[in-house]
Amino acid sequence: MKNLDSLNVKGKRVLVRVDYNVPIKGGVIQDDTRITASLPTLQALLASGASLVLMSHLGRPKAGPDPKYSLAPVAQALSKVLGLPVKFIASLPSSPETLAAVQALGSGEVALLENVRFEAGEEKNDPALALKLAQLGDAFVLDAFGSAHRAHASVSGVAGKLPHAAGSLLQTEVDALDKLINNPAHPYVVIIGGAKVSDKIKVIENLLPKVDKLLIGGGMAYTFIKSRGGQIGQSIHEDDQLALAGRLLSEYADKIMLPTDVIAADAFDETANTKVVPSDQIPDGWQGLDAGPETVKAYIAALQGAKTVFWNGPLGVFEFAKFAGGTNAVAGAVAELGADTYSVVGGGDSVSAINKSGQASKVSHVSTGGGASLELLEGQPLPGVEAMK
Repeated sequence: MKNLDSLNVKGKRVLVRVDYNVPIKGGVIQDDTRITASLPTLQALLASGASLVLMSHLGRPKAGPDPKYSLAPVAQALSKVLGLPVKFIASLPSSPETLAAVQALGSGEVALLENVRFEAGEEKNDPALALKLAQLGDAFVLDAFGSAHRAHASVSGVAGKLPHAAGSLLQTEVDALDKLINNPAHPYVVIIGGAKVSDKIKVIENLLPKVDKLLIGGGMAYTFIKSRGGQIGQSIHEDDQLALAGRLLSEYADKIMLPTDVIAADAFDETANTKVVPSDQIPDGWQGLDAGPETVKAYIAALQGAKTVFWNGPLGVFEFAKFAGGTNAVAGAVAELGADTYSVVGGGDSVSAINKSGQASKVSHVSTGGGASLELLEGQPLPGVEAMK
């Protein structure tokens, strides 16, 4: 990919696609990992004499502007960590008002546009929208790895209309994940959690031949457990994935590890009654919501001595503190593996867990892109990455 050194940005206005799709509750940002991850690129461009026009999406607004998905709080948070005023431009990114506002920026000034998904043509990669966005800058930098798997107007559409380069975050992400695919050091252990097998089956299939152990957790584990005749009560599962899960268990019996016990609840509620039961003997009316103590011990033991580790997805209903124990335990175990292990954590809940553990600095790489990292590990070309070549 073309890097920042390939662009002469002195005295120019640089349009930067960042990924500020961060969790916000009551106007307060809950995790600013993606904001702080963009700082090296922004600081490098400012040091080279550029003014910056930043654009990002936030959430999935359904029909145009929605205050719930405004990036206004992000502008305030970015200003604090960047140490510079960040002008928030509240008009639609494609509007004449926005164009006039960015044209008035002076050297070294920074502006953040309103949510690009407020534009009807963003997710359709509308060429007309891409052209209007391109008018906002003299050059384009893609630093939104979390959106690099989307062929959207603000990601790949703009790239064909301006001199362009990959930001340092995008380059770092691609390099870091490449180490998980090409000649990873062994033993190689992957932890895959989350709700659905269907969301992650391609990456599971692509990685299984390469790994030594695949630890499966979260809701997807119950599809695998049911496929071999286990009783899973009311636990989330996918009947249309049972045959596939059964085939993988048969082909890779020596590699796949499943929960042996779970914390079951009589309702999907943090105040529900709970008990520890074998993972294949969950009573009717109950559902597994977290890994059990024996499973946690076994998974932590499987991580010991690993030279390469990739973790994506929680082991339980992480949003409920009562069922976050398994996820938190794995976060601590991954962080404690030491410098001899190349460890990568990706996916929103996994990143939040490693951050809350206070040990993120001990992990080799914390990825800002859940879906993008999975698609890259599936072996798929990412439209944003291809556009930067």
